[in-house]
Amino acid sequence: MTDFLARPRAIRIRPRAAVVLATASVLGLAMFCWPLLYGHPEPSAVGHTSDAPFLFMATLPVLILVVLAELADGGLDAKALALLGVLSAINAGLRPIGAGTGGIELVFFLIVLAGRVFGPGFGFVLGSTSLFASALLTAGVGPWLPFQMLASSLIGLGAGLLPRRVRGKAEIAMLAAYGVFAAYFFGLLMSLWLWPFLAGTSLSGATAGLGFVPGAPVLGNLHRFAVFTVLTSTLGWDTGRAVTNLLAIVLLGPAVLTVLRRAARRAAFTAPVTFGQ
Repeated sequence: MTDFLARPRAIRIRPRAAVVLATASVLGLAMFCWPLLYGHPEPSAVGHTSDAPFLFMATLPVLILVVLAELADGGLDAKALALLGVLSAINAGLRPIGAGTGGIELVFFLIVLAGRVFGPGFGFVLGSTSLFASALLTAGVGPWLPFQMLASSLIGLGAGLLPRRVRGKAEIAMLAAYGVFAAYFFGLLMSLWLWPFLAGTSLSGATAGLGFVPGAPVLGNLHRFAVFTVLTSTLGWDTGRAVTNLLAIVLLGPAVLTVLRRAARRAAFTAPVTFGQ
């Protein structure tokens, strides 16, 4: 019981880093949601392509600040960095398996489980490094990448903030439910990233008339977006991703949690690194 509630933290977030992380998360969400909050009368000004570099400048420095702050405070050591590298490499290798097939993606369940075991700071960083590494591996680098990184980081952060005292079958059920939520959350944010590109375009079929209308009332744009994301993402890709997360966490979750917790105990992140004589 004591070991279970020991709350190992590969990246122990100090107050200063917590403020930076929280601020960046809020600003990042605002960058996703700006079409619903700030209408613009000029369709040519709503593209996200010019925003992507700004999000890179917002996301990557946050990761650097977290690392530097924890290094300065003695909260991050070489063992945590090594573990981060290993898990990022595993996720980079898992993502191409099934990617592009009905929303089947194996990258998120490990982010959820690692965030659960190693804490919100580690989950946040792993979310970004996993998506970045997998993008390099699959040639998936583009203006969407920083948005994917931030969305995945928020998923890892949320997993680390789940109630700690839940355990056993209840814990697996909680994580499975969170995995389903994370799948739809990621799809919702990525649809919101794509949607402003459709301003001024002529959609056809079921999505006709569902594009972003700059300067339109918020409720009108919100309704158009809700219908758009349900038709183009929620019923397909997101549901496939949710089923994948659910099955992976239910079937593999107990074993993976055991391995990760054993690694956390053996790593003893707060203990100094010693070398053989």
